[in-house]
Amino acid sequence: MTAKEILAKLVSFDVLSKQNNLSLVNWISDYIRKYDVETVYVYNEEKTQASLHCRIGPALDGGIILSGHTDVVPVKGQPWNTDPFELIEKDGNLYGRGACDMKGYLACFLSVLPQMVAANLSVPIYFAISYDEEIGCLRAPELAEDIKSYYSEKPKYAIIGEPSMMQPIVGQKGILYVETHVNGSQGHSSRIEKEVSAIHESTRLILWLENKMKELARRNTNESFLPPHSTMHVGQIKGGIATNVVAGSTTFQWDVRSIPEDNIMDIVNEYQEYCDELQKEKRKQFPSFKIENTLLHPPVPGLQTDEKASIVDLIGEVTGNTTPSYVAYATEAGQFAEAGFESIICGPGSIEQAHRANEFVSIEQLEFGVQMIENIVKKISI
Repeated sequence: MTAKEILAKLVSFDVLSKQNNLSLVNWISDYIRKYDVETVYVYNEEKTQASLHCRIGPALDGGIILSGHTDVVPVKGQPWNTDPFELIEKDGNLYGRGACDMKGYLACFLSVLPQMVAANLSVPIYFAISYDEEIGCLRAPELAEDIKSYYSEKPKYAIIGEPSMMQPIVGQKGILYVETHVNGSQGHSSRIEKEVSAIHESTRLILWLENKMKELARRNTNESFLPPHSTMHVGQIKGGIATNVVAGSTTFQWDVRSIPEDNIMDIVNEYQEYCDELQKEKRKQFPSFKIENTLLHPPVPGLQTDEKASIVDLIGEVTGNTTPSYVAYATEAGQFAEAGFESIICGPGSIEQAHRANEFVSIEQLEFGVQMIENIVKKISI
């Protein structure tokens, strides 16, 4: 199958994060096994979702992991011009949910599998295919650890194919999502000075986050990133029942994206300290006042691969792109790096197309992705 044909099949699976993905993973596994390659599943506890990995080539140290995720973000509420789960070709582009982020990369390396099997590889190539990436890169750590424990040899490199226009990305920010719930006192709005409004107190917390971001921007910068400092952003807030009722409850969700110079949990812990101080103060007025913070997923580490690392040279040789770059979005690359693999981000398509209506990857970019994988096979063939 060509990369385009495989991508059409992958896009047809309407599998979001948290959903049963076995139909998609089983299709990929069946495709791989047709070439007499063993596949290994890494299930969740309920065995309703699974990551998958496999090895092509000899059981020798120094292999290359090609890594991507199967889940996609929702389409509900987005103004799509076509069926998002049917791959549509138009004006040199391939439209569909996940075409860019990041089923296009999966299609690239799956389409080159026949060449991998036929080649006399000097070191192995591994496929590492995860799920639940879009809700906090939840499964990459266990997938990377399973690869380390399952195979007797140790892979050297990991190429995470998030859309980068085939440019080598050596750095990404760390990320964490947090939910803050504030419990205040309800009452008539004319008694605002006697009550403790959950909304009003939430605004104090949000302003603390904004001011902390400004402080971090003054203290630590890394010009490789845009913006060149750690950021905090509140994306959702819900609270109150009526304009003339003091809000008894408010919940807001926020994220922190940290440059390597800042420890992401130090920021969260400082925020918690402020919450504790505010809670102590407001309980003098309303004893049941409470602020609760919940981490919505484990912290996702940033990536900081040395620009002179051998993985950068490898990508330069197989793509012709030799200038490393940095991104503010999070990927599984930092997790593979923490597992001990020299990691880099490089894949077809633009991040500007990800998560939006009418998502697409250009046919040219898809072909570049295939060419990169083919060049890797040639480079490591005897």
